[in-house]
Order: sequence, then C-alpha cells, then structure tokens
Amino acid sequence: MPARAKTSGIRRLPGRPAALPPEPARIAPPWSLRRVDGLEILELAPFRRLPWLVHGFSTRPGGESEAGEDRVLNLGFTEWDSRHAVLRNRRAFQSALGAGGHKLVTLKQFHSAVIRCFDASPDEACRGDAAVTGTCGLLLGVQTADCVPILLVDPRQRVVAAIHAGWRGTLARITEKAVGQMRMLFGSRPGGLLAAIGPAIGGCCYEVGADLVAKFTSQFPDANRWFDEPRTGEEPNPLQWLNMMPPGHQPPPKNVRLDLRKANRDQLLAAGLEGKSIFASDLCTACHLGLLFSYRVEGNGSGRLLAAIGMREG
Repeated sequence: MPARAKTSGIRRLPGRPAALPPEPARIAPPWSLRRVDGLEILELAPFRRLPWLVHGFSTRPGGESEAGEDRVLNLGFTEWDSRHAVLRNRRAFQSALGAGGHKLVTLKQFHSAVIRCFDASPDEACRGDAAVTGTCGLLLGVQTADCVPILLVDPRQRVVAAIHAGWRGTLARITEKAVGQMRMLFGSRPGGLLAAIGPAIGGCCYEVGADLVAKFTSQFPDANRWFDEPRTGEEPNPLQWLNMMPPGHQPPPKNVRLDLRKANRDQLLAAGLEGKSIFASDLCTACHLGLLFSYRVEGNGSGRLLAAIGMREG
C-alpha cells in the first residue's frame, strides 16, 4: 500500500480564496517517505541501495518556521521567515538524511545554465543552478518551490550532481549540460548514470503563455510533446473576421500547460541515460500543498524545498 502523506497548514497570498483541503499525496514505489523526528523525507529506492550515498527531497511538514498555526520545514532564506529558523531547519534536514557531518553546499540560483564543480566547501555561495562533486563529505543542495530538482549519481566513478531546472534553465539545456560536465570532468559514462527527478509543478498546473511554446519548439524538435496543446503561438484568430473586432482587440492567445519534468527527462535521454535509470516523481507541488511548497500558489509566502545529495567515505 503506497504511503499517504498527511496535510498541514498552507500559507497563501493575501486575498487569495481558500481552496478545498488537498487530497493526500500517494507515494508509489520506487519512491518512499521516510519519517524522522517529525520530518518527512522523500527518497528513491535505487539510490538507497548505494550504501555510500546520502540523498533526499525535503517536504513541508515539521521544522521551526511558523506558517500560520503550523510549523513547516522552510529551507530557503525568505522575507517572511527568520534566518535562525532556516538554519535550524537545515541542520534538522541534514540530520534526518544522516549527513549531519557533511558541509552543505548551496547556490545563488538565478535560472541559468551555470554548473559549478566543487572539490571543497566554498567560503560563500556561488552563482549557479547546478553543482557537481566527486568529493566525499559535501552535501550538494538545490532549492525549489515549483521548479524541477534533479539528482544524478554515477555509481562507478562515485560522482553526484544536483540540478535546479526552471523553464529558463530547461530551455538552456542545463540538465543535458550537467551530464556533459560529469562526462568531461570525471569520465562518467551517461549510460551508467542514475537520475531522480523530484517533485515539481506538473503539466496539470503549469500554465504558460504561447510565446514560451514558440521558444521551446524553436530549440527542441520534440518540444510539442511537453505541452498539452501543440501550438506555435502564432495561430491567427479564426473568428476575428466574424466578430468585426478591430486589429489588436481580438482575445489574447489561450495559455497552454508545460510539463517541465517530461522536458528534463527527455534531456537526460538525449544526454545518453537509459530510460530504465531515470525515476520521476509524479508529485505536483501545486496539487499537494499539504506536503510541498508552491510559489505559483502561495506567492511570496511560499517556503523552499531542498533536494540534496552527497557521499560518505568508504
């Protein structure tokens, strides 16, 4: 029986109407929720089989951050939360992963395709949206609240990577480029890599403008598969001559939905990974606010999730 995640309070934008209580999230194998000291960590079974690997995707419940009447595990420095609470949350998250002695390495993310390689903990956070290391004792982490978190493992060379892929990073092929960096710097063989695509806003909820359809279809030959409607964004309004509306007064183009997880899975396949080695969570951040954070739904009141990966000695 798949685990059912409990719900918790939701911090919403002022004036946003309250929604019906969300359905409990169903966690299906090979994914599982591990509960440790009030926290719930999403993990992947093929990763857990590697005794030298530590990994996990954080969730909302638990923590020291106050969100309404609840306490949540916010792992990003946001305006509504205190730095003290976030640091305590990060320590608790690392402890739950079994990585309390690791140095947490995070990035100043800016929706880029910049990839950083670390052989030691930096003195201050670097700008970038993906991190790679072959050094034990470092815990690479990327923050998300709708964007796609991706963790990569090379079991043979013992190299790991953490990727933050929003639509801009996806358009710039950050996931494909991260695999290329592992191959170039560490001799990783793409066909031997394992990939975990964590919770993100799904194609069910991620509405984008027609201009984004044109950007993706101009860069990727199979991009139409990532949208719920295969359109270019340049279709004329067929009723304009009937309603006699003057130019510029026709209805705006209807938004379409983009599946960023599918787009990044296709990038992993294009980079040489085998389909059987790519594991994507089906949890949508916007659908499961009792378990996850969603910036699209909660706005500036949203917390941040952390996807983390590292290696132990031995």
